Amino acid sequence: MPYTTLAKLTARFGQRLLLQLTDRAAPPAGVVNAAIVDQAIADTDGVIDGYLAGRYQLPLTDVPPQLADLALTIAIYKLHPFEPDPKIRSDYEQALKTLREIASGVFRLPIAGLEPAALNDSGVLTNDRERPFTEDNLKGFI
Repeated sequence: MPYTTLAKLTARFGQRLLLQLTDRAAPPAGVVNAAIVDQAIADTDGVIDGYLAGRYQLPLTDVPPQLADLALTIAIYKLHPFEPDPKIRSDYEQALKTLREIASGVFRLPIAGLEPAALNDSGVLTNDRERPFTEDNLKGFI
């Protein structure tokens, strides 16, 4: 399940911007190139899944609103063939920062029951030999 769609990108950024970013035909065709948008969405999904893989079971059945917003931000950045607007670049960098926070557990998604169980590495592990206390080895101490 993709984290975003062409319809959501159009609703957020407008038909005009998507047309400018995707209509690369010569002469321009005057329509949004769905194949270019689909590739940007697939790349976006790969980036997000890469950050989530260590913390959540994939694929997600429901897309939380936080991820949908991040997906829109990353996808519009990836649609730019050249240097994007500073606002789009700043939003993209913030989205990657948020994904790093999700991966490290600082930012938790509201997905019930999908986090893997914690490893049992919080206790103390010893591997010393057994030391039985007997009368013979305690002579002089008793």
